[in-house]
Amino acid sequence: MIQIGYVLSGLIAAAILFLGTRFWLAPATASAAFGIADSPPPSTGLTAWLSVKGTRDIAAGLFVILLMVNGSPRVLGEFMLVASLIAFGDMATVLRSGGSRALAFGMHGLTGLVIVATGACLIFAAT
Repeated sequence: MIQIGYVLSGLIAAAILFLGTRFWLAPATASAAFGIADSPPPSTGLTAWLSVKGTRDIAAGLFVILLMVNGSPRVLGEFMLVASLIAFGDMATVLRSGGSRALAFGMHGLTGLVIVATGACLIFAAT
């Protein structure tokens, strides 16, 4: 079960790194795919804010990798449970902005649930 948790953690880390990089390299595309209703057109200020988000996503992905390499499965699992709040927060943000409910629940909410399941898998397997 720990191996499944590590595989899922690795996939999650890769996805977060991809998304963070996309906010740096293609901010308009990444912004449109996020799901916030009536996102403003790209501008210097918006692109800068999207780069901030991208930097945080990249760091979060690297945290997962760091814990996979050096941490215990339990600590990685606990981190994943806390990190799921990012996905659930994104879901709430999309819903609060009047964005697509299907995208909010289908992408952000489902991602949060997968992260919770990954964390739980690691924690229960480590005890």
